[in-house]
Amino acid sequence: MAVKILMTWDIASERDQEYFEFIIGEFIPGVQRLGLQPAEAWATIYGSYPQIQVGLLAADAPQARRILASGDWGVLQDRLFSYVKNFSYKVVPERGGFQF
Repeated sequence: MAVKILMTWDIASERDQEYFEFIIGEFIPGVQRLGLQPAEAWATIYGSYPQIQVGLLAADAPQARRILASGDWGVLQDRLFSYVKNFSYKVVPERGGFQF
């Protein structure tokens, strides 16, 4: 059964331009190389919620766990951490549409 890795974060102050360049140029291609399929990206416009939410699809929970435990994911995540704060993630069954 397909699962969705839901990640949330806030963009670090004064890093907006570098953040967007990293996401487009490295993060998205990187997660695709690892075998994850970008499914959605949401931005919070108003309220005290995480600024960004991203959903990545994996074929099943074992694949998601394997990727999240890999060294390549660790490198990509460390790079992401230089542009964001308040990062969190969870793996949930994929059910289509918005999930939080």
